Amino acid sequence: MTILMIQSHYEQPFTMSTPLFAEAIESGLMKVVREMELTDAHFAEARGLVTTTHLDQIGFQKYASAVVAFLGRGGRWIYHGHILRPILPELGIYRPIANPKRVDFDQTRLYDHPIFAGIDQKKLETNRGVAGFYGRGHNPPPEGAIVINALGPARTPVDWVWARPEGGEILSHAGNEFWGCGDDPEIKTLLARRATAWLSGELN
Repeated sequence: MTILMIQSHYEQPFTMSTPLFAEAIESGLMKVVREMELTDAHFAEARGLVTTTHLDQIGFQKYASAVVAFLGRGGRWIYHGHILRPILPELGIYRPIANPKRVDFDQTRLYDHPIFAGIDQKKLETNRGVAGFYGRGHNPPPEGAIVINALGPARTPVDWVWARPEGGEILSHAGNEFWGCGDDPEIKTLLARRATAWLSGELN
């Protein structure tokens, strides 16, 4: 069983994020599949799933039953971006922060999920001194989800993890790939390594 990383047809075959996963890809632990080449069989062979902020959410709808089956087997999915076409009925549509100010991009750790545990969330707050790249809103957490990281005084739930009652887990990050945020290359590498371990079931 592999970790399936779905790449948008808008992206080059190797995006800025995939070099962080070179070892996992070369070993066969992670398989990168372009959207146009995706089939139900890819989900049947996967134990982990990564979708990027560039996912074609309309086209992805045809894999709804495959995704449900994947989760039902205990699969783990890291979802990046704004949910605009929910593939599961429990998922809500992305809500941006209205008229955000700098303070609304301050980040607070609320739950030490193993991917983020021990990492200073402030290190992900800015890219080259500019805030807002990490997230500017949230995908509404389903009932029972645990908020990992929040934005601003309103505690906007930018990151959450949800263990589905029917099986499987979804980690939602309402922004660009979190391992591409911040300016510290060591933290980016650590986040990518931990994400891989979590998706494969080795990190709990």
